[in-house]
Amino acid sequence: MAENIIYQGLSKCNEYWGTEVSLYFPQVYAGTTDLVGVHDGDEAIMDHKQTNKPKKREWIDDYFIQTAAYANAHNEVWGTKIRKGVIFMCSADFIYQEFIVEGAEFDKYTDLWFRKLEEYYTKFL
Repeated sequence: MAENIIYQGLSKCNEYWGTEVSLYFPQVYAGTTDLVGVHDGDEAIMDHKQTNKPKKREWIDDYFIQTAAYANAHNEVWGTKIRKGVIFMCSADFIYQEFIVEGAEFDKYTDLWFRKLEEYYTKFL
């Protein structure tokens, strides 16, 4: 599975800024992404996922929200302007999939993330 991701997905990465990168949005949230760098010429947050069966794009909104959260944390702390998330996925039967979210769609997931945060802090704090 890892070899499929390496050869089919990471071959599109022009630069690697860090792997297993701990990220935080000061005093708000934290997490760890698999990879930060440049994918097909664009700054990006990249995560690797394993799955039992291939996924449809509409099933993985949470992964896109997660990449938006990580990108916004990286942007806040490091002054980057990441607006692209890439999910590299390989199934147990070695089917490789790649899902990219960017532009207006990325902005949509950023808005969803910050709404979830607001809901959490309103409800639990």
